[in-house]
Amino acid sequence: MNPIRKKRLSSILFVFLFSVSGVSLILYSLNSNLDYFFTPTELKKVQMPPNKRIKIGGMVLEDSVKRNTSKISFTITDYENSVIVVFEGIVPDLFKEGSGVVALGYLDNEIFYAKEVLAKHDENYMPPNLDIKQ
Repeated sequence: MNPIRKKRLSSILFVFLFSVSGVSLILYSLNSNLDYFFTPTELKKVQMPPNKRIKIGGMVLEDSVKRNTSKISFTITDYENSVIVVFEGIVPDLFKEGSGVVALGYLDNEIFYAKEVLAKHDENYMPPNLDIKQ
């Protein structure tokens, strides 16, 4: 084989292998940071490993919020099924019974242990203490 072709072929192979390794590292990184979103009904249908981080969303069931110092437990429902959520920390100001919520955490023995709780608001939300003159 001609030395110039051999050098060119080795350069092309090096660039190809470097590109493949870069793309595989990017895909591995993206896959490890994915959080799957479920409703309580979808969560009942799927078998999740206990160490898999997921998001669960729905409405906070009326009369289900129980507070014990900094620990709070409540029930998320989609009005078909429900899941008990345990969270230790401070919940957002918009968190209340009957409102939308998204929790990020782990499912273990039918109980969801949340690491983060996000309260959702509707499209008509207006921040408090905001005077709009029309």
